[in-house]
Amino acid sequence: MIKAGILGVSGYSGKEALEILLSHPEVRVTYAAANNTTGKIADIWPDLAGKTPLYCEAFDSKKAIQSCDVMFLATPHTAAMKIAPELLKAGLKVIDISGDYRLKNISQYKKWYHEQHADPANLKKAVYGLPEFFREDIKKAKLLSNPGCYPTAALLALGPLVSFHANIIDSIIIDAKSGVTGAGRKAELGLHFCEVNENFKAYKVLNHQHTPEIESYLSKMAKQKISVDFVPHLLPVNRGILETIYVTLNDKISLNQIHQAYLRFYKTEPFVRVLKLGNQPELKNVCKTNYCDIGLALRKDKKLLVITSAIDNLLKGAAGQAVQNMNLMYGFKETEGLL
Repeated sequence: MIKAGILGVSGYSGKEALEILLSHPEVRVTYAAANNTTGKIADIWPDLAGKTPLYCEAFDSKKAIQSCDVMFLATPHTAAMKIAPELLKAGLKVIDISGDYRLKNISQYKKWYHEQHADPANLKKAVYGLPEFFREDIKKAKLLSNPGCYPTAALLALGPLVSFHANIIDSIIIDAKSGVTGAGRKAELGLHFCEVNENFKAYKVLNHQHTPEIESYLSKMAKQKISVDFVPHLLPVNRGILETIYVTLNDKISLNQIHQAYLRFYKTEPFVRVLKLGNQPELKNVCKTNYCDIGLALRKDKKLLVITSAIDNLLKGAAGQAVQNMNLMYGFKETEGLL
């Protein structure tokens, strides 16, 4: 049994990670902390009353090192890179749920996250935690960079296509919608109930920090440069992401060919479900699960492929995938604690 800690347990992703790990047969949660919140977990999250006696304290690296084998960093962007080095040096494994170790280019990181990267040495060593594509690297990882929620849905939707048919792609437009928990548990006017309820809006149009992450790993899968146009939207729901991806093609291919390729690619993957032709993903079928559902459609002239994907942004898009990665890092059954 391993000892796990969570920094950022007062946030949505941290709370989800805690809930999963509390019922994980191979893990004991021995440390919980947050930057701006302290108190009994049951007071911070009343629905967890009776499930854990843990106390959320101000982060103390020495205590964390003494208490844990692995640390989940569910911190705001730019915080993890200042905390991870000491933990790694002490021999802990680190799973970063923020964006600090996703972009390998430090100038690109500064451009999109507006701060100089504080840990370039470990940035080079960090493994990107998308199990369906990088499983063998994840098994050996000491520092795991958990993918962003939007990129997870996009990469799983596009991965098989760019891996086998990148040469027939002309352009990719990703029309993405997320529930409000994707913005975190912060007090901000645009996230208040009266601002979100009965409303729907685009934001950071063609200027979202997940764009370079999507492009970087699609390019790695395709072994050539792939560019996308990415537009996120805020849905008036608590959780879930649905992406409608429009791919223009410069050569003809049948829908059945594409569908069979996806079925083969994900045949042994426990958390990706390629739907029957004619069926489309729905948030209600993936929320509160670690699944990604994928649907496919092709225009009659075979020049436009539409791929739809749906995930729970807090699970497959954050804490669930982080635990899936932890299972691989420690040699546990990959689905442990998630099914």
